[in-house]
Amino acid sequence: MTRLSVEMLAADAPEPITSAGHAQLGIAVLAGIAVIVLLITKFRLHAFLALTLGTLVLGAVAGAPLDKAITSFTTGLGTTVAGVGVLIALGAILGKMLADSGGADQIVDTILAKAGGRSMPWAMVLIASVIGLPLFFEVGVVLLIPVVLMVAKRGNYSLMRIGIPALAGLSVMHGLVPPHPGPLVAIDAVQANLGVTLALGVLVAIPTVIVAGPLFSKVAARWVDVPAPDRMIPQRASEDLEKRPGFGATLATILLPVVLMLSKALVDIVIDDPDNTGQRVFDVVGSPLIALLASVLVGIFTLLRPAGFGKERLTPLIEKGLAPIAGILLIVGAGGGFKQTLIDSGVGQMVLEISEDWSIPALLLAWLIAVAIRLATGSATVATVSAAGLVAPLAENMSSTHTALLVLAIGAGSLFFSHVNDAGFWLVKEYFGLDVGQTIKTWSIMETIISVFAGGLVLLLSLVI
Repeated sequence: MTRLSVEMLAADAPEPITSAGHAQLGIAVLAGIAVIVLLITKFRLHAFLALTLGTLVLGAVAGAPLDKAITSFTTGLGTTVAGVGVLIALGAILGKMLADSGGADQIVDTILAKAGGRSMPWAMVLIASVIGLPLFFEVGVVLLIPVVLMVAKRGNYSLMRIGIPALAGLSVMHGLVPPHPGPLVAIDAVQANLGVTLALGVLVAIPTVIVAGPLFSKVAARWVDVPAPDRMIPQRASEDLEKRPGFGATLATILLPVVLMLSKALVDIVIDDPDNTGQRVFDVVGSPLIALLASVLVGIFTLLRPAGFGKERLTPLIEKGLAPIAGILLIVGAGGGFKQTLIDSGVGQMVLEISEDWSIPALLLAWLIAVAIRLATGSATVATVSAAGLVAPLAENMSSTHTALLVLAIGAGSLFFSHVNDAGFWLVKEYFGLDVGQTIKTWSIMETIISVFAGGLVLLLSLVI
């Protein structure tokens, strides 16, 4: 079997794998994932180290020479970081600018000033969705929790009625809409069109966040009725500022990369001529790198300058914004290495052949794989990068729209039923002052609704586009 695996690592167009080959590669996948799960859950090892060791176990059990497995891992790591690392860094910088300048608070306060009564849950989901575009989930939670708790306390609202919509908005953005790390990694792995994925992601996200947010919050508020804990209301960023940026300028800065990337996708569809000068211009300005870079540069003048930030504060702010993402970049990179080892060892082809034999839709298979890894590891990012590596070969003959839907199916599956092995579970529990049972009945169920509803919408869209 060693000869088979070596050929798989070297061949450009591998021949069909035998049943015995399927068995060995299947065992290799299970062994690699089992090691990752065990190291993360039992030994609390950082996901970067767990993915690295799991990759080596995968290669060894598949029968590949260690040097070949290492080459696959480092190649995949480098390619992934090169593809999405800069985008994650730019997103982190933009998020830090938004938080520290008081721009996020300005959006929150402006929307809340115009909302009240029954419209408050809808205002919270709108705030979270807008704020969640450039922010990582954990950063968004920390940023919005003070608002959720203050609105619930001052307005005498149920904490779940206000909190669930905010969490739903953040979670949906995190799992389905680039430029978040998970969707970006999946887009890179399956070679999807970012603009098309962004457009379809927003299309799926809107009804999903409505169902899992304002609508489910009515049920969650009946299941769990707890007051907002006073001890968890921290100081807001803008309380230390004498002035902050305007609402319109802040909103425009946040939405600029989205508008540029969607414009590129629209122009590509309408013109569809790579030699056309207009299309080439939009291909440049609408590329993720240029779109996010433009937003960061614009943010210096629309966010930092109005807040009174001089040039001497710019470098420290950027450094503080980049520091927390070191772990994320390493996890994403190691996930890319794991993905490349899966492909080079022949596992991707095996999944392709098995899916044909089982006649299971590729999108459903991608969702199920992401669900299984999410339940086992607790990490949406690990679930996304691992599932993307396994199903990447399925995208080879897909149209651009179906490849984008494959990304969304993976993203939806990666959000399924957050429980005690997920850091987000404990973050929500502590901030909202819940016990484990209450967190499961609210946060965990909300995540499951997002996963199932979004996955169902993706499957429906695949039938009509």
